Amino acid sequence: MSVQDRRDLAFLILAGLFLGTMGMLNILGLTRFLTLGTIGQWPIVVAIGALPYPITFLCTDLISELWGEQKASQLVWVGLLLNGWVVFILWLGGLLPGTDGDVFFAVQRLAFGAVGASMVAYMVAQFTDVRLFHFWKRLTKGRALWLRNNGSTLVSQLVDTTAVVLISHYAGHVLPVNVEERLMPQLIGFIASGYLFKVLAALLDTGPLYVLVHWLRQWLEIPGEGSEISDVKPVAPTP
Repeated sequence: MSVQDRRDLAFLILAGLFLGTMGMLNILGLTRFLTLGTIGQWPIVVAIGALPYPITFLCTDLISELWGEQKASQLVWVGLLLNGWVVFILWLGGLLPGTDGDVFFAVQRLAFGAVGASMVAYMVAQFTDVRLFHFWKRLTKGRALWLRNNGSTLVSQLVDTTAVVLISHYAGHVLPVNVEERLMPQLIGFIASGYLFKVLAALLDTGPLYVLVHWLRQWLEIPGEGSEISDVKPVAPTP
C-alpha cells in the first residue's frame, strides 16, 4: 500500500467514525438517561446520546493535528449535512402512510428535540474546538499537544453541553424535568453532569491521542512535531 493510500485510508476511517458517531447519537439522543454514579450526593446523569460524543472530538483533533484546520472544518460541515439528512428521513418517515408506529413516533419526537438542539450546539462546539486547537498549535509552535487537545475540547464541550440542555428544554421540551421542583437547579444539574462526563472523557483520551499521533506520523510518513500532511511534499506514485 502506497503512502498516499495509507493517508486516504486513515482519513476515511477517522471521518467515518466521526460521521457514524454523529448519526448514532442524534438518533439515540435523549431516548434514555443513564445514571453513571454519584459524586457525594450528586448523581451523574447523562443522556445516552452523549456516550459516544467525546470520540468525535478525538477524531477532529487527530484530523486537525495531521491534516490541518481546513480538512477538520470540511468534516464539521459534512457532519452538519448529516444532521440535516437524519432530520429529513425522520420527518419523511412520519409523513408517509404506513402501519402503526408508536415506537417510531416516540423516537422521532425525542430525536427531533435532540437533533434540533445538537445542530446548533454542534456547529458552535465543533468549530470552537477546531479554532482553539489551531490557536494553541500556532501559539506553542506545534508543541504541547496535550494543551491544544484538552484546552480546545474542555471549552467546546462546555459550550456544547450548555446549548444542548437549554435548547432541548426550552425548544424541544424533551428533558425529564420534575415540574414540582425548581427548574433552574435541574437544568444546571443536567449541564454539570453532562459536562463532567465529557471532561473525564477528554482527559482520558489524552494518552490515546499521543499514541495515535505518534503512530500515525510514522505510518503516514509525516515528519516533524506539529507538521501536517499539507506541509509534506506530495508522494510520487510508484512506477
